[in-house]
Amino acid sequence: MNSNTKAATQDPAREQFYRRIDQYNLTPLWEVLGTLVPNTPRPKQVPALWRYADVREHVMESGTLITAEEAVRRVLILENPALRGNSSITQSLYAGLQMIMPGEVAPAHRHTQTALRLVLDGEGAYTAVNGERTTMHRGDFIITPAWTWHDHGNLGDQPVVWLDGLDIPLVRFFDTGFHEHSDHAVQDTSRPEGDALARYGSNLLPVDFQQASHEPTKIFVYPYAQTRAALTAIAAGAPADKHLGHKMRYVNPATGASPMPTMGAFAQLLPAGFKTEPYRCTDGTVYVCLEGSGSAQIGEEIFHFAESDVFVVPPWYTLTLSADSETVLFSFSDRPVQQALGMWREEKR
Repeated sequence: MNSNTKAATQDPAREQFYRRIDQYNLTPLWEVLGTLVPNTPRPKQVPALWRYADVREHVMESGTLITAEEAVRRVLILENPALRGNSSITQSLYAGLQMIMPGEVAPAHRHTQTALRLVLDGEGAYTAVNGERTTMHRGDFIITPAWTWHDHGNLGDQPVVWLDGLDIPLVRFFDTGFHEHSDHAVQDTSRPEGDALARYGSNLLPVDFQQASHEPTKIFVYPYAQTRAALTAIAAGAPADKHLGHKMRYVNPATGASPMPTMGAFAQLLPAGFKTEPYRCTDGTVYVCLEGSGSAQIGEEIFHFAESDVFVVPPWYTLTLSADSETVLFSFSDRPVQQALGMWREEKR
């Protein structure tokens, strides 16, 4: 609070005025202007790290307490320590660890929230989106666009865990959430596995296909094997950006835009021993370590991460990454929304 505002709140006449206008649901802007229009971002969320080695046992225990059918989605939400009770990892993003046991089905439904999946643990599960299945492998980045039917199943013999990322807080802010259950737990498949990737992700498109830049991609799986091959190829040279290492963004190949209108996703390789220069941006970002290990200095705090660990960098916090060994990071944020609204900003020091 500045000195003028402090003086204003100590003025008896003004205090009496505030009490009178309160009954009309009025508030003086000058008392809250510094909070509403700050000089720099003041995020409520804080940096945090979830060590997969610590939380995995709790994820597995959840499988003994409730079935996927009962839960609809058996997920342990990663709540930011400063946003407990809000089901949020940042102000605009949700993240959680979902697990499906062998033989289970997470029943089909659809909703206006956009979701991404990043496979972390186990083999044998699948996701089906609008009539096409994809087998889930570690590191695969899978999308269920808004209002698409999707279900998950596990045909293997081991539990499978993936990270869920959704724009739930953003949709909640706009009060635009809709949800619908299917009459059938499992979708009928109408296309063979791999059809969407072949049709829209092979530098080819159906001859009469047109898509607006704001529409979600028709590709709903980005296989990690392809991502890793691309990162390996570009890592043959020195990092192009000392602040980011070798960092790429996932795109809708039909438009070049983000695969999802509300969330952007990124893959990043850091060579062994590489340390990034300090960097900050306005999109709060969730990171997942897919390979390697290292440390993240977020503001004044240092977090040491290993494979499958998750950490969050709040908006406008300075980030420095250090790689102990060759490290691959996946990340997602609300950058596409900020860019569409002209609000996104970055700073490289």
